[in-house]
Amino acid sequence: MKKLYLLFPEELGTIAPEIYGHFAEHIGGVIYDGMWVGKDSPVENTNGFRKYLIDKFKAIHPPVLRWPGGCFAETYDWRDGIGSKRPVRPNWWTNWDGRYETNEVGTHEFMDFCEQVGTQPYFAANLTSVSPLHIRSWMDYCNSPEGTTSLADERAQNGHPAPFDVKYWGIGNENWGGGGNMTPQHYAHEFRRFSSLADNMQNEKVLIACGPNGDDYAWTKNFLETMDSSEMHMHGLSLHYYCGFAGDPVDFTRDEWYQQIKQALRMEEILKRHWSIVEAYGMQEHAKLVIDEWGCWHPDGSGPSRGYNLFEQQNTMRDAVVAALTLNIFNNHCGKILMANVAQLVNNLHALFLASGEHCIVTPTYHVFDMYKGHQGAAAIRTAVEKERIPFIGREEKEEEIENLSVSASYKDDLVTITIANLSAQQDASLCLAPVGKQLEGTAQMQVLAEEDYHAHNTFEEPNRVTVRTQSVDLSREFAVPKAGVVTMEARIVK
Repeated sequence: MKKLYLLFPEELGTIAPEIYGHFAEHIGGVIYDGMWVGKDSPVENTNGFRKYLIDKFKAIHPPVLRWPGGCFAETYDWRDGIGSKRPVRPNWWTNWDGRYETNEVGTHEFMDFCEQVGTQPYFAANLTSVSPLHIRSWMDYCNSPEGTTSLADERAQNGHPAPFDVKYWGIGNENWGGGGNMTPQHYAHEFRRFSSLADNMQNEKVLIACGPNGDDYAWTKNFLETMDSSEMHMHGLSLHYYCGFAGDPVDFTRDEWYQQIKQALRMEEILKRHWSIVEAYGMQEHAKLVIDEWGCWHPDGSGPSRGYNLFEQQNTMRDAVVAALTLNIFNNHCGKILMANVAQLVNNLHALFLASGEHCIVTPTYHVFDMYKGHQGAAAIRTAVEKERIPFIGREEKEEEIENLSVSASYKDDLVTITIANLSAQQDASLCLAPVGKQLEGTAQMQVLAEEDYHAHNTFEEPNRVTVRTQSVDLSREFAVPKAGVVTMEARIVK
């Protein structure tokens, strides 16, 4: 039995709710037949959106939802998605899957979805193929009070007199790649040009700059160097890190379990090194990190559509553990992070939902977000626990190792939330809580997400194959964190 120390005197900062953010791009089956089924669909819906998805998504308290891209944003004209006459056009992904954008879901529909689930919008604006005025006009349309501008009046004529009050705006997406194939210096000049126009809009706004791809530290350095003296226009720096894949999405080996976990653990080193560059340029107040795309990226074809939906993949207990350890990393480095957005909400990459026709199910990753929601807005505290080393054979056929536990903890008022991922595919972990600086009541509620087979996943035929069990725990005794499992404990502080 190992002691898990909760060090209440060592607070790490407040966990911004936005760290638990999400992402919905116009790609594959995310929007159409994922979120949106249409108002006349036989599938139960509210204003065209799946009611089951709305209800389940709302239940995990989503703080922010990024839209409409992704790469899609870099060919998107927001005016195509307003009014009654909407064009059908090729989009960024048409050459990949042959689908065209119908623009059934535009600004008003997306904002209606956000209002239904109680989340804030985060708009990714097109930097590559339009002028700065195009972004400013979208801001005007969304945020100006009725009667003050022509675009505000047009919004009212289209059915929404009150401003949408969109706060978060990403200026471009992956501009080091598909978003213009720019150098960091070129992008910095573009951001300065765009943000100087956007920044003089009167409403509250957060402008997020395109940051690096994974461990491209040179991008961060060269971008921030070029942004010197103009950093006041920037409020966040995006970072994308996908931990890729290891073996088959479902039928992976034990060594491939560990390879995937180790790739996911790299998130901590990557965000720490980028943050050290931010600090070196003295931009801590202007460039908190926004990890607005993260997750596993497996080969196509393992999801319900069997490859029809671009980048759709099945989601097993391995993906759930990756989500849990990633969120633990974010909690433990919350002072560096403004926002994070798992990619994506439904039918794409590291999804929380899989849907088609009358079917819609939650994945094991959905349960992780549900179990972790108590961290939102809480004060993170440092934890300490003795960990074991697990050897495995890595990608290069050489022996590697990882530690067996990932932990984070926080408290808000008198409620303490402790989240633990057991990274071992072979052995349960026995732990006992040891609070320092505060006393806990004698019992706690524990949620457990674990299956004997770590390949386990939910399907349309078996939608509850992976689910959460809840039990009470005597804190004077040890408790078990199952192998390849995730545990959340909620305990009360003695007043």
